[in-house]
Amino acid sequence: MLKYIRLTLLSFKKVVYGDTINTKIQISDDKMNVEVSGRLDIESSYGLERELMENISGITELILDFKGLEYISSSGLRVILTIQRMMKDQGKLIVKNVNEFVMEVLKTTNIDKLLDIQ
Repeated sequence: MLKYIRLTLLSFKKVVYGDTINTKIQISDDKMNVEVSGRLDIESSYGLERELMENISGITELILDFKGLEYISSSGLRVILTIQRMMKDQGKLIVKNVNEFVMEVLKTTNIDKLLDIQ
């Protein structure tokens, strides 16, 4: 299920990948805010990556809001690293509202050292 609404300089998408993840994407000028909730696993990671890749052109600030993210697998980590490499060339990636479980995964894999986590 994909809904797309465009409001002047702001666009909004709500994307559902299977039963594991919900994503809300807001784009305003050159900034993108992505709210992720549920489980970022092998079932949902490819859909999220595709959605981000389709919208990342011209974005100088990308915020991944993990407030509702309950679980992240190695497939989800791959998506974050792929996006981080792309944003390194065109702007900045900020990850915020990371819960204890997800932060533990990021620290265990040393990915936390590559990200701006707020």
